[in-house]
Amino acid sequence: MLEFPYSNLTYQILHAASKGKYAVGAYNCYNDDGVIAVIRAAERRKSPAIIQLFPWTLHFQGPEFVRYVVRAAHAASVPVAVHLDHCIKQEDIDLALTLPFDSIMIDASTLDEADNVALCAEIIQRACKAGITVEVETGRIEGGEDGLPNVDLGTIYTDPQKAREFISRAGAHFLAPSFGNIHGGYPPGGAEKSWDLALLESIRHAVTDAVPIALHGTHPVSDELFLKAIACGVSKINVNRTVRDEYTNFVAESYGKLELTTLKVQGAEIYTKSVERIMDLFGSSGKQYDVASLLASLN
Repeated sequence: MLEFPYSNLTYQILHAASKGKYAVGAYNCYNDDGVIAVIRAAERRKSPAIIQLFPWTLHFQGPEFVRYVVRAAHAASVPVAVHLDHCIKQEDIDLALTLPFDSIMIDASTLDEADNVALCAEIIQRACKAGITVEVETGRIEGGEDGLPNVDLGTIYTDPQKAREFISRAGAHFLAPSFGNIHGGYPPGGAEKSWDLALLESIRHAVTDAVPIALHGTHPVSDELFLKAIACGVSKINVNRTVRDEYTNFVAESYGKLELTTLKVQGAEIYTKSVERIMDLFGSSGKQYDVASLLASLN
């Protein structure tokens, strides 16, 4: 039997992606339609996937919804992990570590570097005992997402060597760097003008393939820029409105015109097709067996 972290599903999915030079989408889901869409898309495209929840879910839908999501994900015929994004409050972290998440992200980017490392190291020790892998943020990514406070303390770009030291000291499994990416929308010029891809590539080389890179701040981002990020070594790409907008627009236009059952069936299908397109773009389609190959190489 594999020891932790090799036994962890998110770890397996992202290391297989890193080795295969493609990316796996981490799809932010807010309801059962999103969960169903990601699982169906993953099974259709034979792609690994990560269902991503916000701490908002812990409060609004509660722990039992999390357990449902994990059961549904782990019952899929392809590898589908469940990740909790942007854990900021201590009480959310404490609750998350009692739930069957495959991985969580600790966002202590508003603290100074020493406090960020210290807090992450302490939580990672607890998470490892629970079989949960951990993503951390070095530097600071500006902006805000649904249910999260807006960070307006100013961007701090990730220093490649400091990132390597951070990972080593904290024992983190995945890294979310800051290289001009922004949560919740970009200024004029868009992500193409904001992103420093040379810095992203330097960060990738500094932390080596032992630590998969997670990309935050992906709306709006062109297909071409996604591919450039993957070429720079990104293995996990957080995806929210990129796959959700068509579904949301359909629900807004059709609510009250269709029976609820019809609305949900058609809405989930629209959502599924959006996720399928991104799986093809990221190169994860057809890669369901990469995880099994990785495990075989570890045994």
